[in-house]
Amino acid sequence: MYLTGDEPFIGVDGKSVADFWRYCVPNLMTNTSRGLLAQFLVHTALGSTTQPDEWDCYDVAGEDGLRVEVKASAYLQSWEQRELSWISFSVDKRRPWTDGIGFADEATYNADVYVFALHTAIRHAEYDPLVVSQWEFYAASRAAIADLNQKSAGLATVRRIAQGPVGFDDLGDLIRSVGATAG
Repeated sequence: MYLTGDEPFIGVDGKSVADFWRYCVPNLMTNTSRGLLAQFLVHTALGSTTQPDEWDCYDVAGEDGLRVEVKASAYLQSWEQRELSWISFSVDKRRPWTDGIGFADEATYNADVYVFALHTAIRHAEYDPLVVSQWEFYAASRAAIADLNQKSAGLATVRRIAQGPVGFDDLGDLIRSVGATAG
């Protein structure tokens, strides 16, 4: 069921789905919200019209069938910090889920392209997740991630194995370019 936000809750006066969304995602600085926002930016950059399914073993599907996993990180968190956060991205294998079967027995790399979205603000007063120029993006092929054979990768590793950084305007082209060479 895909909603617009205008749908009212039945039996709860004056509350709509948009009220629920405001409750769930009021702060785009939290780790969960930042990850979802990064997925949305990748989805938008690819011009994808495919809605995500939380059980898919990747985050965004391109119109051409390209499967993209999105990882997000930032120097700042939603709480006060004494120092900037260490930039790290999870790159571990995952067990895919299939309807009627459940989780696969073996964990694998399931996306064609891995996108690393980094929010670059280093002062809370300047942090605005809606300003896409504050994001930089990197993209790596499944083979590059598999060759790492690691559970996580720091920013130096991402910079070594991935293409980028690029801004939002070049993100779709970067993903398609890496996807075309992913084989």
